[in-house]
Amino acid sequence: MFGARCLLRALRSCSSAPCPRHKPSAKLSVRDALGAQNASGERVKVQGWIRSVRSQKEVLFLHVNDGSSLESLQVVADSSFDSRELAFGSSVEVQGQLVKSLSKRQNVELKAEKIEVVGNCDAKAFPFKYKERHPLEYLRQYPHLRCRTNVQGSILRVRSEATAAIHSFFKPSSKIKVPEENFFNVPVFLTVSGQLHLEVMSGAFTQVFTFGPTFRAENSQSRRHLAEFYMVEAEISFLESLQDLMQVMEGLFKTTTMTVLSNCPEDVELCHKFIAPGQKDRLEHMLKNNFLIISYTEAVEILKQASQNFTFTPEWGADLHTEHEKYLVKHCGDIPVFVINYPLALKPFYMRDNEDSPQHTVAAVDLLVPGVGELFGGSLREERYHFLEQQLARSGLTEAYQWYLDLRRFGSVPHGGFGMGFERYLQCILGIDNIKDVIPFPRFTHSCLL
Repeated sequence: MFGARCLLRALRSCSSAPCPRHKPSAKLSVRDALGAQNASGERVKVQGWIRSVRSQKEVLFLHVNDGSSLESLQVVADSSFDSRELAFGSSVEVQGQLVKSLSKRQNVELKAEKIEVVGNCDAKAFPFKYKERHPLEYLRQYPHLRCRTNVQGSILRVRSEATAAIHSFFKPSSKIKVPEENFFNVPVFLTVSGQLHLEVMSGAFTQVFTFGPTFRAENSQSRRHLAEFYMVEAEISFLESLQDLMQVMEGLFKTTTMTVLSNCPEDVELCHKFIAPGQKDRLEHMLKNNFLIISYTEAVEILKQASQNFTFTPEWGADLHTEHEKYLVKHCGDIPVFVINYPLALKPFYMRDNEDSPQHTVAAVDLLVPGVGELFGGSLREERYHFLEQQLARSGLTEAYQWYLDLRRFGSVPHGGFGMGFERYLQCILGIDNIKDVIPFPRFTHSCLL
């Protein structure tokens, strides 16, 4: 109460006497205002949305957030301000003095001299209520508004930080980012991968990557699938072993995750605390251990010996399903595990033949992670002209992929690459059960709200 009276006197001293002309207020983000080291009364301007309003007898307290951080900035104002318009959800511009806070709950606060309501919000009609923790399923009904909640704000900041970290991971090695194709004069189809185009580029640049939206017309309502999602794909020339490829994949996962944990710890903590208790320890366990490696053949044997009853019976030559992937990760102690050397019949024509009859496998690799299952998929590519020619002929694709054969005719090199589903990555590190909650506008079978 003592602090409130002191603030009130300070506020009234400015409003009761003519104030001298001041230099224009510096515009600060909430994040920068909260991080100010020497808050000694400099005049600043902050713009954002009201997250809470608390009125005492003579002082008004607001919390304003602009999306730059999970924490909001406390604004202290004279009660003479019209609090009726200062409602939860309203957008405001606040000018005043940034000072050290008398409260232990925050380091700084903004002593308001002017508050302008930019846009009113009808708090009663607004679907999200102050202090109410809404389930993610409820928020999904409002894709145009859910980004204003704390939890979605945190997820989207993590998404942004992870995007930057991925670009940073590839940038130091002079890797070339390949732009997505988006204009056509011939009939085309939406693709789930940019890999073949990356292979073209890998004939001139030894390391290339792309990061953008991909599309899948799969009739699935599962928690792991979307019709539109983002993929990180990389292709590396002069790469001759799966071991080298797996090293890059593990490095991408761990480097990106450590950057996210370092740069937005509060946002990650919110998800771990309120959405996925225990996920913090599970994630630390993944980061501190070397990822494991098993062959597809070993994986099938593990599944056959499992006491668990699977919907799909595991057998050599059959694909691994989500239930199998999650079991394998559990079996391996909840450490991410690479599964390598899949049967040739299960994989596309471009994967390198291991020449290991009678099994006949290809140099393919999937990375399975806790809670999600498959996160990465990759392989060595078939760089040998005659092997690739035979595969295309068996598939009836020789004419359509003559250009792809040309890559093997003119300066071919051993190479390999991988793709990582970005939304699944976010699910993995944050412990989010449904993929629809880690993308701004989820689009899936029978649903395209925005």
